[in-house]
Formats: sequence, structure tokens, C-alpha cells
Amino acid sequence: MEHLAESSRNNIFLVDGTANPAPLGLCAFGMTTLLLSLHNAGIIALGSPILAMAIFYGGLAQAIAGFMEWKKNNTFGFVTFGSFGFFWISFATILILPALGLIKAPGPVELAAFLAVWGLFALGLFVCTLRMHKVLQVTLLFVVLLVVALVAAELTGIKAVLTLGGVLGLIAGGLAFYIGMGQVINEVYGRKVFPV
Repeated sequence: MEHLAESSRNNIFLVDGTANPAPLGLCAFGMTTLLLSLHNAGIIALGSPILAMAIFYGGLAQAIAGFMEWKKNNTFGFVTFGSFGFFWISFATILILPALGLIKAPGPVELAAFLAVWGLFALGLFVCTLRMHKVLQVTLLFVVLLVVALVAAELTGIKAVLTLGGVLGLIAGGLAFYIGMGQVINEVYGRKVFPV
């Protein structure tokens, strides 16, 4: 009997009281995508605000959210936020290295290849969302469509295709931001204010 009591004391389940990292990852992805998509849609220039956002919020903050999802044993969140966090850092680096004169700027085919592998990744995530919330499914669908448009824009050089990519990005970013903020607002109010 004493052995059973000792065993049960050693097998106590600890409750995870840490915050939900998904809103951070979703807002970081959404807001960074919104900002870059404003550029792709021809509304703002590609400058330091976009690069800073890509490195620190879309990149670093999203990677941190991914590692927090790992701690919560959420493989989808870990892979999604971790990968997209490093996507944004990679994207910023692609722009910064040529500006520093360290390497020549990539050509359209190189950028299309870079984006295409990310499109395959996003397609895999979209397949995962078929078992998840509908708003997340639609968000990932628009991410896939966004990447397809950006690859096509790089390969064709047609400005209207890039503008379409900007519009698709605004939708994808807006949906991700909606889910992230919706989760925070729902938690603060203790009820479902926003359907997410």
C-alpha cells in the first residue's frame, strides 16, 4: 500500500498554466503579411518598416510562439509558427544581403523557387487545417493562393499579378490577425465574442 501511495505521488500531472502562444504567432504572421501585401498591392514602398517587421515581429516573435507551442506539445503550432518565423527572417535576409553588397540580388527564377517551396509547405499546412476550424482553413487557403500569385508574378513580371498577390495577402493577413486577436478578446471576455 505504501508503494502505491509513493507511486501516485511521483505520477502527479502538472497543469500547464502558460499563456496560449497561438495569438502571438497569428498576429505576427497576419500583421507582417498585411504590411508586405500593402507593398505588393502598390500602396507603400518596400522600406525599413517592412524589413524591421519581417525580422522582429513576423520573424523572431513568431519563432518564439512556435517554440512555446512545442512546450505545449502542439506539433502543428510548432511547425507552422517556427517555420513561418524563419521564413520572414530569410525573406528579410534576401533583401538585406544584396543591399550590403555581400551577394548579388536574386533573379526572378531564384525568388520564384524560394517562394514555391514555401507554397508547398503552406499547401501541407492547408491539408492539416481540413481537420481544424473553418476560418483557419480559409486563411491557409489564401496563403497558398498568395504564394501561387507571387510565384507567377516573379516568373511573368506582370505587375497586375503582383497586385493580385497583394490583395490575396491582405485577405490572408487580415484573417490571421482576426483569428489571433479574436482568441485574445475571447479569453479576456471569458466568452466567444468572435467566432474563431
